[in-house]
Amino acid sequence: MIATLELPPGAVLSEAQLIEALDIGRTPIREALQRLAVEGLVEILPRKGILVSDTNPQKQLLLLEVRRELDRLMARTGAVRASTDEREQFKAIADNMEATATARDGVAFMRHDVKFNALLAAACHNEYAKRAMRLINGLSRRFWFMHFQRSADLPLCARLHANMARAIGAGDPEGAAIAADALVDYVEIFTRATIDIAP
Repeated sequence: MIATLELPPGAVLSEAQLIEALDIGRTPIREALQRLAVEGLVEILPRKGILVSDTNPQKQLLLLEVRRELDRLMARTGAVRASTDEREQFKAIADNMEATATARDGVAFMRHDVKFNALLAAACHNEYAKRAMRLINGLSRRFWFMHFQRSADLPLCARLHANMARAIGAGDPEGAAIAADALVDYVEIFTRATIDIAP
């Protein structure tokens, strides 16, 4: 809901509203909110509610400094450590990403991106990299969703993801690291472009 802007930045909510909207109990809501707070997606305001955190290109550029290093590490180690099944999944995700981009289906592309990120985290077999990436994926995904319709080249972005996925699937650590850098280069260009089109 936050990544897809159903709950936009700046929205203030209560636990009761979330319990009613999602039809789940207080404990799972509180656990989810704590996790979202750690990820920087919400701020819990005692006795006031839950604030969906703001986002801006400057924060996104700082996030990308960290993401570049993590993506490179995870791509390289994933290419070495991925199982046969994981390698096949990378190849399938690459095909699916390109197909959704050709159809200009940004929401479907994001679903494949979530799968790609989860598979990358699993295939690198490094729990510390996985934890660190978990902290930035939601913020990065929300920024993308907020701006992709106005400034993204979805087919190019899909191709860059697919190049990385195929290199990992092929067991090519250097190719995977190069593809990871190319992807983050594009996301950085995309982020800077949002500065020029901001309302």
